[in-house]
Amino acid sequence: MNSKNGERTMIIGAFLSGTGTHPGSWRLPDVDANASRNFETYRRIVIDLEKSGVTLAFLNDIVAITDLDARVIAHDSDTMRWDPIVLLAALSASTSRIGLVATANTSYNHPYNLARSFASLDQISQGRVGWNLVTSVGGGENFGLDEHMEHASRYERAEEFIDVVRRLWDSWDDEAFVQDKERGVWLQPEKLNVTEYSGKHFRVKGPLISARPIQGHPVIAQAGASEPGKRLAARTAELVFTAARTIDEARQFSNDLRTMAREFGRSPESLKILPGVTVFLGETREAAQAYFDNLHALADPYASLKALSAYVNIGVDLHLMSLDDRIVVPDIVPETNVHKSRQKLVIDMVRRERPTVRQLYKQLAAAGGHRVIIGTPDDACDALEEWFRADVADGFNFLLPDIGKSVDDLTRLLMPALRARGLVPSGYAGATLRNHLGLPRPAARASTCEL
Repeated sequence: MNSKNGERTMIIGAFLSGTGTHPGSWRLPDVDANASRNFETYRRIVIDLEKSGVTLAFLNDIVAITDLDARVIAHDSDTMRWDPIVLLAALSASTSRIGLVATANTSYNHPYNLARSFASLDQISQGRVGWNLVTSVGGGENFGLDEHMEHASRYERAEEFIDVVRRLWDSWDDEAFVQDKERGVWLQPEKLNVTEYSGKHFRVKGPLISARPIQGHPVIAQAGASEPGKRLAARTAELVFTAARTIDEARQFSNDLRTMAREFGRSPESLKILPGVTVFLGETREAAQAYFDNLHALADPYASLKALSAYVNIGVDLHLMSLDDRIVVPDIVPETNVHKSRQKLVIDMVRRERPTVRQLYKQLAAAGGHRVIIGTPDDACDALEEWFRADVADGFNFLLPDIGKSVDDLTRLLMPALRARGLVPSGYAGATLRNHLGLPRPAARASTCEL
């Protein structure tokens, strides 16, 4: 665990997505609207994050445009985005300490390909890589299917997927490749561990055509909060993202996850939990609110609300309502095949707070349902420290609403303010992402070669 004089300190993630997580972000004057194909912009951002001591940069992903309504895609900057694995490779060559976590889904990939990609990335980055293991929320039509894979099937496949990938990462012992030029010996065959996996979804023989990753296994991150998602996280993840909006929700999530981890024979300390948070800072609270309001005014309401209706699917077509209408969730809510946990979070929020469409729109457009903090750097530090001291979070994943001001606010204002309180370390804990997170390096499985 990161520490200062033996004391626990926060893990800080920076969530990067296109021009920012807010749909109006691309219209800001200080934001590069071309950021999803201008590598120099992302290189500069991640270098700034590293200089400030941010623990890790997090790259999310989708594999489909889910709504081709012209009124939506005309305003949707998510119609163009980087392949996160390719972007991570380039960023690893431009940085030396910051952790780099890329999203790759288990629904429309194969274990062998992803195991090879992340093993290679871990070598390129010298052990700074993490894999955000997710099931895809859409895209079946792009991968030979008539429709999107069902939620239960996606998680069943994901459980098997990660097991195969971990076996493949252990295809070779750490010292297998001796590369002895004098003796003419490239590798020691007895250090080989053949996978020979046959399950419901996959048949993989192996071995992987890659050396064992520098970290043993790249760090596994997971963000599902449905029951299958929590099970997957408790069994396999080391870094867990959550959308808890209140301290009580965060406490319940943390307790549930750590209890489930024990049931799988894992130490609760082996999971590092990072609630997502979006912060709007200003020298005064009024200035911070103006920043929030200005960004919100740049988004198209119809496009944003239609996308949100599909995303959370609470049984209400928000884009067809007046902005001042109060939302009433129907007694019977349609079952969703997308974000089950996010659907429940929003339903609970609507029933608790009874917002208007405008109020819900502001909350969800800003952070997709995550916690929002608007205020001065001291206000933000107070709010974050409360959760951290209550031990409901090991740190926070900052969803950056735009890649202009919000990056500067995190690196030049919030990180120094947190450091002054002793809440973040003065430097990186070591060379690898596992070092930064205080996680052990997994031991290799015993060799099983019978050549």
